[in-house]
Amino acid sequence: MTLLITVFAAVFVTMKWYTRKDDSMRLGILCFLYWGASIMWLVDALFEYAELKDAYFTPALEDMINDAFLGLSVVALGLVIWIVRLLITDPKGSVRRALR
Repeated sequence: MTLLITVFAAVFVTMKWYTRKDDSMRLGILCFLYWGASIMWLVDALFEYAELKDAYFTPALEDMINDAFLGLSVVALGLVIWIVRLLITDPKGSVRRALR
């Protein structure tokens, strides 16, 4: 579930980044965060499959819910990191104008 959620987030942000004319919002950083998380969860899934074999495909409902919450929190953490980076770099000068 974590892999699925982060891959969907990575694909969505990559499509948004690819179709934008300018890169003022620095969506490429968010793409790298989500694709990095997706690769991490893929490696985790491969090792878990190697350990559990057929039981990997029949998870308990509680495990699926925990994995979904973990996937959503990883997506939220990526958004927080991206927003903090935007506030620090202030590419459009909005924060600077608001503070004056």
